[in-house]
Amino acid sequence: MEEIARKLKPIDAKKLDIINATLPVVAEHAEAITTHFYQRMFANHPELKNIFNQTHQITGRQPRALAAAVYAAAAHLEDMTTILPALERIAQKHRSLQIKPDQYPIVGENLLGAIQEVLGNAATDEIIDAWAEAYGVIADALIRMEETLYRDTELQPAGWNGFRNFVVDRKVKESDVITSFYLKPEDQGSIPDFLPGQYITVKLDVEGQPYTHLRQYSLSDRPGTGYYRISVKREDAPNSDIPAGIVSSYLHSQLEEGDVLPITAPAGDFYLDMAADTPVALISGGVGLTPLISMLNTLVAEQSKREVSFVHAALSGNVHAFKNHVQEIAKQAVNVRSFVIYEKPSAQDIQEQAFVKDGFITLEWIKENLPKDADFYFCGPTPFMKAVNKALKQWGIPAEKVHYEFFGSFGDIESEN
Repeated sequence: MEEIARKLKPIDAKKLDIINATLPVVAEHAEAITTHFYQRMFANHPELKNIFNQTHQITGRQPRALAAAVYAAAAHLEDMTTILPALERIAQKHRSLQIKPDQYPIVGENLLGAIQEVLGNAATDEIIDAWAEAYGVIADALIRMEETLYRDTELQPAGWNGFRNFVVDRKVKESDVITSFYLKPEDQGSIPDFLPGQYITVKLDVEGQPYTHLRQYSLSDRPGTGYYRISVKREDAPNSDIPAGIVSSYLHSQLEEGDVLPITAPAGDFYLDMAADTPVALISGGVGLTPLISMLNTLVAEQSKREVSFVHAALSGNVHAFKNHVQEIAKQAVNVRSFVIYEKPSAQDIQEQAFVKDGFITLEWIKENLPKDADFYFCGPTPFMKAVNKALKQWGIPAEKVHYEFFGSFGDIESEN
């Protein structure tokens, strides 16, 4: 990936000066630009609604993510290697969603149009021309990265590109809100291994819905089992403005054992480094435990001698998935410790002494219970991610020891709000 970034055609110096000079005004209007971009693009190309999560459009999550990505890439045009992790994360998601090169010109045309329409007379032809070249450099980088990912995915043992039909072999309720789906290939062929922490994309055509729905779910068991497992939280409507999760509701209430689910091959840049021998801290909040369960199960199956601290934060025991599974591992494996934090423990949780702390995870608790020389992996809701990330920074944990999966704008996790 680094070699690809180095081989990119450098942007014209004069145009680079224009980009740098206009970055502040574009950043100021970034969310308005990207919101308008999606409206414009969907009006011109409604077929792309089959790819983009429409709930994220309503909540504004997708426009914010795109705004952060475009701004970060434009700010590093002189040396794209500095933002390789962010670009690779985007490329992995694009490969999983089956984004193809011929879609980039559509995005570019509508993004530039949105910039021009939002900024009005301030967006001169010279400025739009410079931003067009900047977009071309960014698109070229992603297309090349994704080309490599498509090739490697198809050439790996049992690998495939596109969507492959899998059958729901088992459906298991893990908590009041989380259900697991065990998936086996309909063609009964082999399936490729994956790196613990990676995800798949599922495709659904829901009756009464005009567009296809694509969703990415972390694999929640170790590789080498002969199946893929996803563990999905049912997303209920938080208020009247935001609908309930269409896909999660369908999976919970309508998808049954024996049904077929098309998926793409595993992807993702968030995964456990199996070559390391340092202690490992796996810190999860809510359904964010799914990729970390995959990591835990892999470490146990590989009989790793690494010191493992598995920390899970949930609202209460009612919504705590895999509780007994992790407890059993901690009892049997001397190198594994389990910590449970409940925000609002129930009377039963208190009676059973099922948690070590109530409330929220804090820096003080982390310092008292986790080894500072560990590799830290964490995943969960945005406020949880911000809290853990901030705590690890304050503790002085080096950036190379901090790993996280975050389905949203990368800037959000660093912000204080």
